[in-house]
Formats: sequence, C-alpha cells, structure tokens
Amino acid sequence: MSFCKRVSYVLILLYLLNSCLISSSSNGLSQIPSKFLTLAKRNDFFDWMVGIRRRIHENPELGYEEVETSKLVRAELEKMGVAFKHPVAVTGVIGYVGTGQAPFVALRADMDALPMQEMVEWEHKSKVPGKMHACGHDAHTTMLLGAAKLLKQHEDELQGTVVLVFQPAEEGGGGAKKIVEAGVLENVSAIFGLHVTNQLVLGQVSSREGPLLAGSGFFKAKISGKGGHAALPQHSIDPILAASNVIVSLQHLVSREADPLDSQVVTVAKFEGGGAFNVIPDSVTIGGTFRAFSTKSFMQLKKRIEQVITRQASVHMCNATVDFIEEEKPFFPPTVNDKELHKFFKNVSGDMLGTENYVEMQPLMGSEDFSFYQETIPGHFSFVGMQNKAHSPMASPHSPFFEVNEELLPYGASLHASMATRYLLELKASTLTQSYKRDEL
Repeated sequence: MSFCKRVSYVLILLYLLNSCLISSSSNGLSQIPSKFLTLAKRNDFFDWMVGIRRRIHENPELGYEEVETSKLVRAELEKMGVAFKHPVAVTGVIGYVGTGQAPFVALRADMDALPMQEMVEWEHKSKVPGKMHACGHDAHTTMLLGAAKLLKQHEDELQGTVVLVFQPAEEGGGGAKKIVEAGVLENVSAIFGLHVTNQLVLGQVSSREGPLLAGSGFFKAKISGKGGHAALPQHSIDPILAASNVIVSLQHLVSREADPLDSQVVTVAKFEGGGAFNVIPDSVTIGGTFRAFSTKSFMQLKKRIEQVITRQASVHMCNATVDFIEEEKPFFPPTVNDKELHKFFKNVSGDMLGTENYVEMQPLMGSEDFSFYQETIPGHFSFVGMQNKAHSPMASPHSPFFEVNEELLPYGASLHASMATRYLLELKASTLTQSYKRDEL
C-alpha cells in the first residue's frame, strides 16, 4: 500500500471518530447523544413534539385503521424533506434519511391505539368514544418524528441511511410481521425500538441482553351444552359449569406441568354466556392469552390448552371448539435482544444519561411484535422512563387512566437519533479499519 493511501485511510478514520456532528466543538462519538438531547430540549423543538403527540392522542385509531395518524406522519416528513414509502403493511409509513445507500439501520415506532374508553379528564382527551392511546404509541410515533427531524438537520454527516419505520397494529395485529413481509427491511443491518414506561423515572432507561419479553398467543373457545330452566338443571347440560372447570384446569398447566424455572402464563380474561338469572344457556364463550419464553414451551402450552378445553368439556357432556385466531392475532415470538446491540445501547444511553441511569431489566411476560423484526435481522428493544419523582405513581399501560409525561419526548427522540447516527459511524469506522488491516497484510 502506498504512503498516500495509508494517510488517506487514517484521515478518514480520524474524521469518523472525531466527527464534528452537530457542532464544530464536538469531541467525538461520545458527545453525539448529549448534543442531540440538548437540541431536542429546545423550547421550539419540545413544543413541536408536544403538539404532535396531543393531536395523535386526541384521534386514536386501532390497528390497520391508522389513516389519520399515517397522514399526519407523512405531512410532517414532507415538511422536513424526508422521503418515504406509503402505504406499507396497510397503513404503515417507511421514511429514509441519509445517503440513500448502505449501510442501513432502522428505527421503529408503533402507531395504533387500544379499544378502551379514556378516563383521564384533560384538555386533549380522546375524542373517539371507546378508543384510547393507553400504551404510549402516540409518544412513540412523536419521538420517531423528533428523531427524523434531528437526523434530517444533520443528514450530510450520516454515514449511511436511517430507515424510519412507522408501524401499524402492534396491539395484537402483528403489524411488524406485515412490515417484514413487505420486504422494505431486506438490506437493514440492525433495528432499534423504544417503549415508554412508568416503572422508571424520567431520565432512566432499561433493557437486557437476550430474552426480554415473552412470546404470546390468544385463544377463544365455545363450549356448547343444552339450555334450560335453572330450576330444572337435570334437564339441561350446563356449559357454564363445564367452562368453570375448564378455567380451573387451565391454571394447572402452569402450576403443575411447567418447569418452575421456565416462566409461562395462561390467563382466561373473557367469559361470555347467559342473559338471565334463571336460564341455563346453550353455550358460553371463553377467551384468553398464553405466554412463554421458549418456542418449545409455547407450542406445548398451545397443544395442552386445546386438549384441556375439549376433554374437560366432554367430562361434563359438552362439546367444545378451540380457535387460536392466528389470522386476526398472530402468535408473537419472544423478544430477544442481540448481545452486541445491547452493549452498543448501553454505551450510547450511558453517554447521554450517565451509566448510573441504566437499569438492568428482568424478563417480563408482556409481549411485543418487535420480535418479528428480530427473527430476520439483529434487533434491540428498550424502555425509556417517564415517572416524575415529585408526583404520585402513574397508571400502567393498558389502563384507562394511563398518561404520558411529555417531558420524556426529547429523551426518546434524541436516543433514537443517537443510536442510528452512532451505529452508522461506528460501522463505517469498523469497515474502514478492517479494510486497512487487510491492505496492510
């Protein structure tokens, strides 16, 4: 290798590792997160994000119905000059910031709401009866738009392309699966996702290497007997009694059959049957969810749920049919964080918030369709705190009293932008270093 060529490589590496990203006073990669956070906390930037989040919150839309939310996302991307594809996976939007060339890194936010009536009385309460952003997806979408704005403002310094994934239907609809099937992430090297949480204080983040969230599925069963007068049960075949015994037996799948060290859950959360106090109905319907951290345990639960329902019903002379409603609510795989991406996340979040504000998370039986991305490309999922120490504990997700502390919006936006920027810079530097070593040999 010539002397000039060697000098050239060294200069490029020095530029990447001591990039003037954001300002000429930047002191290398470690300064990027804190500088992005400073920008995102500016009054004008913060007010813009708050306005977007409240507009989304007022008009919640369920999975694959995010028409207005998608329209808002596209309008904001257009204002920034960010190119995008739409529709993807029915209502999804895929944006692009950077060179338009490899390498590619993706950031994901979910857009859908829940079928719940909001009980929080405030100026920007949901205007749609029976629908509410009770899991923070309005904040997730806002934070990704905030990241898009930060990245676009420094697009000329990106060493590749950031793919912005505004995904529909996370709440049981498997929108991530449709995004993957659409083929828009085929060249992506890594993907990152964030979720708000009331379990951490503002300025803290949490995650873990390996298994983070459980795989999940849903089931619905109809148990049929013979209706009749409640005063003459001997002339009926009581499906309510049969269903009651089914529910008790289902709990034994975890307590008596599962390894105590292999976390599993079976929960019956729906029971419908009968319309009068003195009439035994012809049939009842039950439904619920089952979860596990391994595919083997998950499939064993699925098999046993069907067996228990059908056979326990037959003990009471009833018939039962079981539907796992996979078309409507596909099975979610476990969410498993890539080891190297987790190290990367801890480095970036540590540079932004201080290493003392990283909290190691224990595995959680909740589920996330982010796992569909992780089945095809390396991925990392994490949580961003929003609890204000000075206020009473906030309600948990999926509660009608759920609220978002909007002070967290700059943290999520800047963390998204920092991970994408740093990932591309470090990947580029690593590639050049390896190329330099090969040329030297």
